[in-house]
Amino acid sequence: MATENIDKKYYKISEVAEIIGVAQSALRFWESQFPMVAPKRNAKGTRFYTPADLERLRMIRYLLKDKGLHIDAAREALRTNRQGLERQARAVERLRSVRSTLVEMLDALHKLR
Repeated sequence: MATENIDKKYYKISEVAEIIGVAQSALRFWESQFPMVAPKRNAKGTRFYTPADLERLRMIRYLLKDKGLHIDAAREALRTNRQGLERQARAVERLRSVRSTLVEMLDALHKLR
């Protein structure tokens, strides 16, 4: 999963898919299953996601992919303990970032040998 800084006002679905680390079809499906995910659309129907949408999608990804919850359980978890889940998802994201950096450092060290 990419861990780049969120610095744009709007993102297209292809960018969001890369940042979140899921297929575009998964994002479209999640949009139908989670009412909190409602990207803006232009006249042509192109989806535009905000940084807040990205955070919601990261939380959904955490619940579905990392914790292995089913859609209904993920919806219930978001409804009952959103703040706790946000903290957990952010912590997992930070740990992934640290791990990625460490792997890159190890690869660089191995290349020096």
